[in-house]
Amino acid sequence: MLPRLVRVMQTRHVAGVLLAVSLTAIFGCLHLLSEVARLDDARVRLERAVTKLQLDNMDIARRPLSFANDQELADNDNDDLIIIYNRVPKTGSTSFAGIAYELCQKNRFHVLHINITKNARTFSLSDQMRFITNITSWTEKKPALYHGHVAFIDFSSFGLLKKPIYINIVRDPLDRLVSYYYFVRYGDDFRPSLKRRKAGNKETFDECVNRNGEDCDPGNLWLQIPFFCGQNAECWVPGSRWALEQAKHNLIHHYLVVGVTEELGDFIAVLEATLPRMFRGAVQLYNSGRKSHLRKTTKKIAPKPDTLARIQESPIWRMENEFYEFAVQQFHYVKHQTFDLVDGEYVEKGNRFTYEKIRPR
Repeated sequence: MLPRLVRVMQTRHVAGVLLAVSLTAIFGCLHLLSEVARLDDARVRLERAVTKLQLDNMDIARRPLSFANDQELADNDNDDLIIIYNRVPKTGSTSFAGIAYELCQKNRFHVLHINITKNARTFSLSDQMRFITNITSWTEKKPALYHGHVAFIDFSSFGLLKKPIYINIVRDPLDRLVSYYYFVRYGDDFRPSLKRRKAGNKETFDECVNRNGEDCDPGNLWLQIPFFCGQNAECWVPGSRWALEQAKHNLIHHYLVVGVTEELGDFIAVLEATLPRMFRGAVQLYNSGRKSHLRKTTKKIAPKPDTLARIQESPIWRMENEFYEFAVQQFHYVKHQTFDLVDGEYVEKGNRFTYEKIRPR
């Protein structure tokens, strides 16, 4: 009996050892897989950072580009090109509009500002219809660039087959909010004599955040998303996930290109390469400095790190920042597809397609 009991105990001991070894091996594999996943994630983040650094350092706006000649512009005098720039406030829109106004006579197109009553961002349904009918049938003003602080309008909803070209510019949402905060207090160098609505209020952005003030409330960040989302009521509900996804969808499907304030020169270069009919000479004009920065806030105090941290705790900031980063990634992709690196300098790729096997001959 005793030897048999010993054998049973030995068997159980061996089984226990094997189980322990197996569990150790399993945990070891799980740990190894976790480390591999972590390293792979680190690799992806590193690749993204390197790519962003490379794209951010593109000196695209300094490159000479080849565009349509005078005869090509003359031949297109009667074209019906329509561009809508539904400009977001405090994103460098005045500087860009200034370039368009400077080019319009030389390149023979029209620039029209959309003045909206009481600075409304949206139109009634009937006004949307009137606006669409006006700009698409106003032959005398084509080609044209319309600009104004108005939310995206989906022309296809009104049965239009040929839609206008949308363009826009976005800015880091927190930078945009801080800029606007000081703009309404101190004005800018564009119209220095104009008294702003918060003139005389010297409270800093940091002080405003510390007392949970209305002007610095994170809810005020909710602007770029609704501008791209459009005219629907849900677009203007702060923190709406549907609005964020709709804004992303519209950016990809309805906008030719969306630039970023921090890379305004590159945005202009992409437009000149893509739409020389209107933007021929824009890069040279921007580089001359006369139109590169028309509006600068008179006084602006950088927020403290703890102030930034408080704002960045807001779900609205996280959503607006997610949209901004989405726009930046898309713009960098567009830049990379538009320009080549040649002898250390970025130049437009030019025509890379041909037609062949054309039938009937």
